[in-house]
Amino acid sequence: MAKEQVCVIFGGQSPEHEISRRSVTSVIENLDKAKYDIHMIGITKDGEWFLYTGDYKNIMNGEWESDSQNKKKAVISPDAKDRAILVFDGDSISRLHIDVIFPVLHGEYGEDGTVQGLFELSHIPYVGMGVMASANGMDKTSSKLVFQNADIPQADWYVYNKGEDITYAMNVIERSLGYPCFVKPARTGSSVGVGKAHNRDELKSAIENAAKYDRKVLIEENIDGHEIECSVLGNGKDVSASVVGEIVPAVEFYDFDAKYKDDATVLVIPAEIDKAISEKIREYAIRAFKALDGQGLSRVDFFVRKSDNAVILNEVNTMPGFTSISMYPKLWVAAGLEYGELLDRLIELAKERVK
Repeated sequence: MAKEQVCVIFGGQSPEHEISRRSVTSVIENLDKAKYDIHMIGITKDGEWFLYTGDYKNIMNGEWESDSQNKKKAVISPDAKDRAILVFDGDSISRLHIDVIFPVLHGEYGEDGTVQGLFELSHIPYVGMGVMASANGMDKTSSKLVFQNADIPQADWYVYNKGEDITYAMNVIERSLGYPCFVKPARTGSSVGVGKAHNRDELKSAIENAAKYDRKVLIEENIDGHEIECSVLGNGKDVSASVVGEIVPAVEFYDFDAKYKDDATVLVIPAEIDKAISEKIREYAIRAFKALDGQGLSRVDFFVRKSDNAVILNEVNTMPGFTSISMYPKLWVAAGLEYGELLDRLIELAKERVK
């Protein structure tokens, strides 16, 4: 049988650009080369698109960008009859047929529905959530409303819009949420721009910092709980949840450095919690995924409150990390689905969506 033509897309313009490069390196390493021809499109931080044909090991360190011999301007064609990458070589344009797109993109312009809209126009099957599910999943304020409607327990929250009276906002936050509280840009991932405020000065500073990344800022009550994650896989009614794992950071909360730089962070898989609580988490993970009209994959993050073991949804990640230390693939490996098999399944799910 002929190999399937898979286009992996990496990089992007979000603050998570480097994480995308790490994720895609792991994806390429684990894709079955006997099944797939792999085509690599890299997006620079400035938003330039290139077809990269060099050594994929140069992606993680960023050296691919300076490899002029092995990259050409290229884009996904929005023309539904092309179903191809358009490759530019001087005044000529060639078409490279693609069967499936695997967008290993995190954050703004990659996980928020924008690039998914291009894929929909192209009529090329793609891994992951659709346009609306991606947009709602990325926007923590929108997803809060979706999950509230689905009757899934969440932390109390407040939304601050950049330019509003910050003094008024802080007064409301202090009355309704108290300290400590968490401050997050509404539409970033990997804990970019996230802060924890213990007093009014820290709250003001955290809001101003988060507002550098997004005009909407989400402030949430602090939940003193275990940080639990669950991976979800499937389309429509056929959705499965993995075993659950616990994050035990060495710092006060699981920030960017703890996720990607701090070797002291411990991942406990499966999580050492009561079986009934674990099953409740898996149930809520699938419910949250379906509430978003999820397709393909998500990692769903929870707190288990220490005082009463209540399960509280934190957020859904519509394109979770795929690095060598990422929880999404690790949880599926613990459930018996090896990394390569997981990638095969994600590609199958992408194709099923268009049948």
